[in-house]
Amino acid sequence: MAGFFSQSTIERVRSASDIVDVIGGYVPLKRAGNNFVALCPFHKEKTPSFNVNPQKQIFYCFGCHKGGDVFAFVRNFEAVDFPDAVKRLADRARIPLEYEQGGPDRETRDLKDRLLQLHEQITARWQSALQNEAAGEIAREYLRRRGVSSEAVALFRIGYAPDLWDDTVNWARAKGHEAALVEKAGLILAREGGGHYDRFRGRLMFPICDEQGRVIGFSGRILTGDEKSAKYVNSPETPIFTKSKVFFGLDKTKRAILDAGSAIICEGQLDLIACFMAGVQNIVAPQGTAFTQDHARIIKRYADEVVLCFDSDNAGQNATVRALDSLLAAGLAIKVATVPEPHDPDSLIKAAGADAFRQVIDSAQGFFDFLLQRLCTLNDITTDKGRLAVIREMSEALHQTGSAVLVDTHAQKVAMRLGVAAEAVRAEFARGARGDSPRREETPAQDTTNVIETTPPTEPERWLLKLVFLLELLPDWVTSNLDLQWVRHQDVRTILAARFQAQQNGSWSSLAAFLNQLSQEQQLLLASVAAEERPVPNVERQLLDLATRFRNQHLDLEIARMRTLLNHPQSSEAERMELVRQQSELRLAKSQPLASLRPPP
Repeated sequence: MAGFFSQSTIERVRSASDIVDVIGGYVPLKRAGNNFVALCPFHKEKTPSFNVNPQKQIFYCFGCHKGGDVFAFVRNFEAVDFPDAVKRLADRARIPLEYEQGGPDRETRDLKDRLLQLHEQITARWQSALQNEAAGEIAREYLRRRGVSSEAVALFRIGYAPDLWDDTVNWARAKGHEAALVEKAGLILAREGGGHYDRFRGRLMFPICDEQGRVIGFSGRILTGDEKSAKYVNSPETPIFTKSKVFFGLDKTKRAILDAGSAIICEGQLDLIACFMAGVQNIVAPQGTAFTQDHARIIKRYADEVVLCFDSDNAGQNATVRALDSLLAAGLAIKVATVPEPHDPDSLIKAAGADAFRQVIDSAQGFFDFLLQRLCTLNDITTDKGRLAVIREMSEALHQTGSAVLVDTHAQKVAMRLGVAAEAVRAEFARGARGDSPRREETPAQDTTNVIETTPPTEPERWLLKLVFLLELLPDWVTSNLDLQWVRHQDVRTILAARFQAQQNGSWSSLAAFLNQLSQEQQLLLASVAAEERPVPNVERQLLDLATRFRNQHLDLEIARMRTLLNHPQSSEAERMELVRQQSELRLAKSQPLASLRPPP
């Protein structure tokens, strides 16, 4: 989990980043006893349920159940990965970052830094060309015609690439940039006979930023009616830009998406800019209409729901349908907003105002209602062939959700739309689920070796974590007297095993540092236990009683299992005698007390 930073660097950053100071810079904290509380920044609430514990250097929200250490807070609030959280806190504490051996080499990091610097400089160059140069008038006129305000131009750093073959080539040379670096950045292209020429010429330039607001690529829109030229030209894949993993505008809209819990997905840059400037700010745009699994995973970090708002033409509607697989795989709820023809979000806002667009978003229909409507439009539902096509496509899409409720609900809707019996549609859906349909591909049997633990720990298991971790009672006694097989919850067993290992190898330092060794689910479990402020009387007696309870429950299960084997008709007499002997040993073990936590005087 540490990524490529040295562990010593991570601990230095942690030590320099008091969790109360850091979180207090984002949300107002109020002291409540030994802790601090606030309205949770991760969900809407009226009564504070967000807790910060300065002694343990952890936070936890009893409302939305987010929790962890200072790195976890920055990751959740800023929606960045662990390395970026470390970088931000290191910058805050002015701590130089040290990388562990085997991480990205310095040459690679230096290349990315140089590319970022180059992109920042060319962005400023194109901004200046748009604002100040006579050649930029064509772009200024286009922006005026499209109703893009000067505030929007400045905020999104829109620029203009002059309509010359060597403007960027000459600019880069004057700045001292090597041609090889500028080519690697995707800003220029090599000529067959030697030399280079500009990739972006005579285009309105939209900088594409990463989630930290750093320019990593560009999208250039043509301004003339040249039918031979592509309407948009985007940066190619580079060491800092991967098209399938980047949204336009996310650096500016992520806070609004977090607050809304929902993300509007539109097609183009101008659509996003129009929406953002009109106050609809929980919105992003992929680079083109292709929506990938990486896009879906990024959105899932910020929201649980998406509203697809692609163009109402056939290409836009097809893109809406294609996005289903990736969105469902990420666990996102999906709605579809249909902008009335001939508008797109930008033109609708210009023509009817922001409220008209908000109404379109508010009235967005569920994805499967949209899909049913589209399938009925594409197929002649007065024919058997058309009706079967609609049922087949709906069945395949619905079974991807894994929800019996959704399948049944939409079976009834399909039946009503097609004018057939609901039971008949359910039967066809069931055939598709079994794989009877010739169109369905066989899927491999489910691998149950990595089934995620969904049952929460029992109250005694939570108390065991509390006693071992929060009161930091000597784990030596627990490791000697508590068999982890007695603990049934997998996450609790894993957490305890890691704690005992840290005790044995001397790596234990603090609860906050220990959290980074765990999975996200395990971190939240331990943080939730740590945040509880219940008093614990007679600690040693409670721990002894808990361990005895876990042991006896485990032994009872083993005794019951042997009783079942004894009743098996095919058991031999020798096997039954052995089982009786083992049962006796288990009952004897159950009657024995565990060792006392304190040695006798």
